[in-house]
Amino acid sequence: QVQLVESGGGLVQDGGSLRLFCAVSGSGVTIYTMAWYRQAPGKQRELVADISNGGTINYADSVKGRFTISRDNAGNTVTLKMNSLKPEDTAVYYCNADIWRIGVRRLYWGQGTQVTVSS
Repeated sequence: QVQLVESGGGLVQDGGSLRLFCAVSGSGVTIYTMAWYRQAPGKQRELVADISNGGTINYADSVKGRFTISRDNAGNTVTLKMNSLKPEDTAVYYCNADIWRIGVRRLYWGQGTQVTVSS
């Protein structure tokens, strides 16, 4: 069984920083792209950043220069470092991973972690 376990959300003031962590649990997996999405109340879920297993990184325009995504050497943990946070970054953040296991390749989602930026 594959699970994505997230941690690191919370409440921070405008201009503050937070780090989000996501770890993939499960044996016999091959992990391709890992990503962070977010969903604010009343809005659609949107991509924040992703990182391939080859190290290619993409950011949403709204977070470029403020957020940094990275993976550990083993490739099964992804971190999102968020600096200069703004109230508009307030959302539930979801970890996402493209994973192959036992002949099946599909997307997995974490449970979500709340990030609240107060003005």
